Amino acid sequence: MSLSDVDELKARACTLIDNHADTLISVSHDIHDHPEQNYEEIFASELLTRTASGLGMPVELGAFDCATGFSGDVGSGPTVCIMSEYDALPDIGHGCGHNIIAAAGLGAAIALASIADVSGGRVRYMGTPAEEGGGGKILMARNGALDGVDLAMMVHPADADLATIDAIALQQLLVEYTGQESHAAAAPHMGRNALDAAVLGYMAVATLRQHILPTERIHGIFLKAGEKPNIVPREASTEWYVRSDNVTSLGALKPRVLASLESGAHACGCTVSHQWIGAAYADMVTNNTMGTMYAHNALGLGRTVTDPRQGGHRVVGSTDMGNVSHLVPSIHPMIASAPSGTSIHTAQFAQYARSPLADKAVLDGAKAMAMTAIDFWTSPERQSAVAAEFHAANPDKNVL
Repeated sequence: MSLSDVDELKARACTLIDNHADTLISVSHDIHDHPEQNYEEIFASELLTRTASGLGMPVELGAFDCATGFSGDVGSGPTVCIMSEYDALPDIGHGCGHNIIAAAGLGAAIALASIADVSGGRVRYMGTPAEEGGGGKILMARNGALDGVDLAMMVHPADADLATIDAIALQQLLVEYTGQESHAAAAPHMGRNALDAAVLGYMAVATLRQHILPTERIHGIFLKAGEKPNIVPREASTEWYVRSDNVTSLGALKPRVLASLESGAHACGCTVSHQWIGAAYADMVTNNTMGTMYAHNALGLGRTVTDPRQGGHRVVGSTDMGNVSHLVPSIHPMIASAPSGTSIHTAQFAQYARSPLADKAVLDGAKAMAMTAIDFWTSPERQSAVAAEFHAANPDKNVL
């Protein structure tokens, strides 16, 4: 296909996105106004499936045994999977801007569906719930969601345009302490304080932080800490996120964290149990061949994409898109949706996620992804280069 033909396809995709701009922005705002947490995204998933199907991208809700996930295919040939996230955070709602991800993915998918046949490709549009700890992409991938996919992509809001998120491996941990209740004044000697055990475990993790890699992270909260001050707490529990550079180093860090947390129970005469929740989130393996195409297309929209791996601004986190990137070639660029210095996972970012900056990110993100998919579809050489880079990177396939 000639360069002029490719440019014409890109122009058609961008025009369609512009023609549906009001709808896409409305979807972003509606999801922002109805924040839903892990696997409870009923409003968002129904809105996205209804809108996508009405705009020529038919998708099925409940796909791959995930009640609030959806999926649908249009076209035939090399398959590009566009992903939308739409879950929110407790209390601060869309402080990670997943409403932007949802609407941008929708825009890219309907644009690609309109030209898939003439482009010689297939688009798979997937709604992936529960990124904030529930691992929706992992669940759906286990059930075949990525079968036949040649490339996966999404865009994530941030305070800058970046080639990728610095996504490190993560696993959640729940720890429960059990002691013996007693009257705290009349018979404290009869009690075994589960809260003390949890506090000592917390402090042990604090000392452990001195002796882990600078790139590793351990953070936790108290879920249960007793009922009244005059009752020795019988039960206490904490929840933790344990993060490391990759799944291998995470495996080495996990027993050290657990030993620290269990030490409090030994000191206080309590029992302790733990549960590693779900599959670990893997580190992100960015396909640079495809990332370069995305950056070129974003530049045409007036966005200069910088690479955090080469110094400068970074956004560090964890995502189940990391697991996807170990299974198929993937990109996870960050798109500026808030002023520089505005951290994600804050109430301030949630406000910007429903702003003119966010609305522009929805449209630009949709266009950049659609044009990148067109580059991939229309060039066997690029398809081969993407696949070769992925296989050379040799990512760990044992991430489900």
